[in-house]
Amino acid sequence: MKEFDYVAPDSVPEVVAVLSEHGDRAKLLAGGTDIIVQLREGLREADVVVDIKKIDEVTSFKYCDENGLALGAAVACYNLYEHPELSKLYGALADSTHIIGGWQIQSRASVGGNLCNASPAADSIPSLIALNAMAVVAGPNGERTVAVEEFCTGPGRNALENGEFLVSIQIPAQCNRSGSAYERFIPRNEMDIAVVGAGSWVKLAEDGTIAAARIGLGAVAATPLYAAAASESLLGKAPTEENLATAGELAKQIATPISDMRGTDEYRTHLVGVLVQRTLTTAVERAQSS
Repeated sequence: MKEFDYVAPDSVPEVVAVLSEHGDRAKLLAGGTDIIVQLREGLREADVVVDIKKIDEVTSFKYCDENGLALGAAVACYNLYEHPELSKLYGALADSTHIIGGWQIQSRASVGGNLCNASPAADSIPSLIALNAMAVVAGPNGERTVAVEEFCTGPGRNALENGEFLVSIQIPAQCNRSGSAYERFIPRNEMDIAVVGAGSWVKLAEDGTIAAARIGLGAVAATPLYAAAASESLLGKAPTEENLATAGELAKQIATPISDMRGTDEYRTHLVGVLVQRTLTTAVERAQSS
């Protein structure tokens, strides 16, 4: 590992100042489960590593019925799936964070880091897309928000500009008769990377039909995807097996997967339909019991 300077700012403006000065030669340290490995193996280089864990907005999370969940970018995964209220309100995110690495990784890795790493196969991003999450970004020109489905711009690339960093993720409040779920397929436990991942969220009307729905997909394109047509196809319909399967078929139409050692493009496309139907089924069950 090459030498680098280390700083631990106490505020968001201080982080922005360091990032603005050093540009892409500055790397953020939140959980560190990705960046430390990348620096050690020479996959990335840094003149300065910026530890953001002393900043309250980045390390805290809070929920209210009006604004929903404000999730700091450095909040570790286990905080979500071990929280009795949040794990029920945000089932898809709890599902995701529970399978990001082993429990040792989950005690350090953050959802914010998973998002910024921008892997097409990231587990948390389809869930965030399904939950209609927004990325809250700070930079030299102040604060701005970016929809999570627009945050990843390519494999390992995101929408952050020079001097900017992710402060938190804002996820809308959850209402009664809503539920969400995430599932992925992996070829074996020793290869902990999704062949396909799918996150689904539904809101049921009083008559039991689907009032709103959102579906996010991972590992089937250069970036995680929002399956808009598949989501909209469910509106006003009963959550029957046939209707959920139809949404899965529509979701397959936006998948443009590659073939590699983990699976062919045809197999991945098939899995999209299977996992979308499964996660919608679980999301509906959770909505009915909420």
